[in-house]
Order: sequence, then C-alpha cells, then structure tokens
Amino acid sequence: MDFPLFHLDFIGNRMLVAITAITHVIVNHPMAVGAIPLATLLEWRAWRNNNAGLDELARKITFVFFVITTSLGAMTGVGIWFTTSLVNPDAIGSLLRVFFWGWFIEWIVFVLEVIFIMIYFLTWKKLGHTGKKGHIITGAALALFSWLTMAIITGILGFMMHSGSWQPYFWQWSEQSSMFAAFFNPLYFPQLWFRTPLALMTAGLFFLFLVPFFTRKNDQVRAPAVRMLSLWTIIWLPFAVLAGLWYWNRIPAYLAEQTPVAVTTQAYTSWYQTILVLLVIMVVAIIAVSAFGMLKPRRLPRLALIVPFVFAMALLGYFERVREFIRKPYIIQNYMYANGFRIQDYPLLKQDGVLKHATYVTHHTVTEENKVAAGKDVFMLTCSRCHTVSGINSVTQKFDDLFPNRAWQPQQLSAYMANMHNVRPFMPPFPGSDAERDALAEFIVDVQYRPIRLEGAQSAAPVKQP
Repeated sequence: MDFPLFHLDFIGNRMLVAITAITHVIVNHPMAVGAIPLATLLEWRAWRNNNAGLDELARKITFVFFVITTSLGAMTGVGIWFTTSLVNPDAIGSLLRVFFWGWFIEWIVFVLEVIFIMIYFLTWKKLGHTGKKGHIITGAALALFSWLTMAIITGILGFMMHSGSWQPYFWQWSEQSSMFAAFFNPLYFPQLWFRTPLALMTAGLFFLFLVPFFTRKNDQVRAPAVRMLSLWTIIWLPFAVLAGLWYWNRIPAYLAEQTPVAVTTQAYTSWYQTILVLLVIMVVAIIAVSAFGMLKPRRLPRLALIVPFVFAMALLGYFERVREFIRKPYIIQNYMYANGFRIQDYPLLKQDGVLKHATYVTHHTVTEENKVAAGKDVFMLTCSRCHTVSGINSVTQKFDDLFPNRAWQPQQLSAYMANMHNVRPFMPPFPGSDAERDALAEFIVDVQYRPIRLEGAQSAAPVKQP
C-alpha cells in the first residue's frame, strides 16, 4: 500500500507476469540448464572420436541457444524483476528481505554464466583441436553455473509455495527466521531434482528438433546424432517422472486440491480428465519418438522430431501455470496473500480499513457521497493484482457468470465477497472493512451500467508544478 498502483486492465497484471515468467522458463530450462551440458557432451564425444561433423553440429546448435538465451532469455529474466516489482512490490520486497544474500550470490553466478557462455561459444573455432580440452572444461564450468542459477531460484520458488518451519522475524530473532530455514523448505529438493532432469530431457528434444535444420538426410553425422540425443532423452525422462511424483507428494494437500482449476480454469473443470489424458498422450508421444530415434534413427521423419519438442514446451509451460496457480490464496505461504496483504495485518485492516493506511489513493474514508469513487480505490488496492475491470479475468465477467442476465445488487455482491474465500479457496479473504466492501460492491455495480477500462498509476497525468 506504500507504492503507486500499476495496473493493466486489458491483459491484467497476473497475465503480464505469467507471459514473462513462462517464456523465461521455456528458454532457460531446455536452452541453458539442459542444453549446455548436452552440447559439452557432444563436443567431448566428437573430440574423443575425432568426429569433425559432430563437433560442427554441436557448435551450430549451440549458436541457436546462445542467441536465444542471451537475448530473449536475458530480457525475460530481467523482465520478471520488472513485472513482479510493478505488480506486487510488497511481495518482492518481502522476498528480498529474506533472500538478499541468496539473490546476491545468484547475481554473481549469473554474471559468471554470461561471461562463460561468451567465452564458450566465441572461442569454439578459434581454439581448434589443440585447445579442445580447455574448451570442454569451459563448457563444464558453464553448465555448472547455469544449473546453480536454477538451484538458487528454486529455493525461493519452493518457499513461496511451502514456507515450512520458517517464521517471520518481527521483534525477536530465531533460527527459524533465517534465510537457510526459508531456502531449505520442504519443496526445495523435490522441486530441484524434478527441474534438473526435466531441463536435461527437454534439452535433448530441443537438439533433436534442430538436427534436421543443420544436417541433410544422408549426412553421416545425422543418424548417430539422432540416436545419441534420443538415448539422452530416454535416460532422463524416468528421473523426471520419479522426481515429479516426489515433488507432487510433498505439496500440501489443500494446494493439490486446486489442481483441477489450475489445469483447466474455472470455466472448464469438467474437461479435467480429458486434459489429463491429453497430457499423458504428449508424454507417451515423446517416449515413442525418442525410442524410435534410438532404434531407427535414419527412418525418423523431420515432423516426428518437431512434434515432441512442441509437446515438451507445452508441458513445461503448463507445469509453470499449475505451480503458480495452486499456490493461491498465498503469494508467500502463511505470510502474504496474493493480493499483497500480510496475514498478520488483516485484523488491523478489518478494523480500520485499507484506505486509511494506503498512500496512493484519492479517498481515505468511505462516505455516502464517495462510495463509487472510494470503491474504485478499494478495487485497485485489493483486487487488481489478479483481476481486471473489463479485460482478462475481469470482475464484471465473474459476477456476470454468477448472476447472469440480471441487474446486480450491491448488497448481494458485498455478501458474496464477504465469504468468497470459503466458496473459492484460491481467493484470499477480503482484507478491508465492511464499509469498504460495500463501496467495492457499489463500484462493480456502477461498472455494469457504465463500463470503463481502469488503468493504473502508469497512465496517470503528470503533476503540474505551480
């Protein structure tokens, strides 16, 4: 409540973060964490067998992920900082206070990763055969740095979903308030061991996808490369499945119960089983193509190499969506709700209201004369992290689904919002006073008759100096 309220009413704040974060994961996992050790392995094998064709293939594929990771990967990585800081500054500020040194170390590792990837790719040809051993060692170091960045961030992601024994530090320090208590949360190792083979497996599919673009059908290097990459994928897939089951079993039950909505959205929960079947079919298709490529690499058509890659990227993106959704109603479990309000502050806010303690609002109290305008401020404070007024995931659409083809009544909407967290457990309780909840209802009813597109502080006119 101490920051200007950023808001995009067309795509919504959560969609902005989701697009940025999922894009980053799709780039980072297969094209950095997984691709670098695989490229180094191919280079080592080519050096050991004096296979110049395989070495050149590895270099060409490395060029692709070098360009993508240093452009799109880097931009979306920084973009996650920008979007989360804009959308929920209280949450990112809380995480920084807990994980300051973790992020500091991750930044150093990331800088080393950037330096090593520049050295690794740009010296590939210059070092030649005589410098191969040093070049391969550089690739191994780069692979380690790439994995370490993921290993550090995974601790923070796990903490947001399951804070374990960590306790917030208020007035008295305890060991349970330390960064280590937060970092080594119950989901850290299951999630890390799941993400690691998942990255390595999807890297194999990424390489398989690119092989036809850099080799001809009858090239001597193509069939051995397809066989090797298919074997790589097959090896890591069962590790990803087993670690995934371990990860799933460590997720708190009340979070796992939200999986049907996370997988399908509220509108299509009846499709849950069908979508699960489709996801299983994708996994089976990946196994089938990899097995075929291992046994009959020369007979594997180009399309068969493209399909599993597309499926793997879809599964990776889907995993991130589900993981982010089932964390609700929290953004940091047992500490802060998705709306950016700390759990410990709820009693005070219920008594005083959120407007009284907000800095960047027009109204600090609710009166009969300003109910709609104050309700607009309440919406920005309590709802805009996840909802829009008239865009994606809009409150108007939600209430239209609940009360279709009729005029909404403020009392009806207010009564629903008072208990919505009981009906929809992924929704946080309303944090404000009864008067503010009534004002919010008045604002939503007003929007039914006078639709608006509500933009945040980024669209506000500059203050004119006297």
